[in-house]
Amino acid sequence: MAKILIVDDEIKIREVVKEYAKLYGYECDEAKDGMEALDMVQANDYDIVVLDIMMPRLDGFATCKKIKALKDVPIIILSARHEEHDKLFGFDSGIDDYVTKPFSPKELMARIKVIIDRHNTENKNDIMTFEGLVIDPEGRQVTLEGNKLNLTPKEIDLIVYLAKNRNIALSREKLLDAVWKYDYSGDERTVDTHIKMLRHNLGEKYRKHIVTVRGMGYKFEV
Repeated sequence: MAKILIVDDEIKIREVVKEYAKLYGYECDEAKDGMEALDMVQANDYDIVVLDIMMPRLDGFATCKKIKALKDVPIIILSARHEEHDKLFGFDSGIDDYVTKPFSPKELMARIKVIIDRHNTENKNDIMTFEGLVIDPEGRQVTLEGNKLNLTPKEIDLIVYLAKNRNIALSREKLLDAVWKYDYSGDERTVDTHIKMLRHNLGEKYRKHIVTVRGMGYKFEV
């Protein structure tokens, strides 16, 4: 499930975006200004940020630049400012889209989907490195200190999904749906079994990355 951060000092705007985000299957966090947004981006991974320009403490353009310095996350400006120079300045600052208020929530959701899909496509083959652990999704390969691990296809699918969603707590049901797909007829113990095998293959030094979330499931922690 994609995760959105909506940053706006108007609570009604945040409520509208959050309501539609839920309808379209997205998770949504809120921040009332740029400073709060920066704290949340540092603490969480988002698939996209929807950002107002005119906010107290730190305006949207400054917030955009600081977010881009922290993480490679797409940004949509959602603002009442219609001037061409604002739009051009926004794109120069690295935004992915500019939507003016008043806006259509359905159109905003459509734009969000297009940008998230494009960003995921561009980054789906990125090799992920965590100290001596290297995960290559496209090459279907995991190496440890330069040595290729002999993992089963499902173990590779599982560690790739965990790593791409690093620092996010994932339920066993979510992992079943994502890795084994919806038509899988087994039970959640399958996840536990594969996690156990993965930890064994990662060894004492790197098994620490796969953390048990009590009463829920697992997360890949870095």
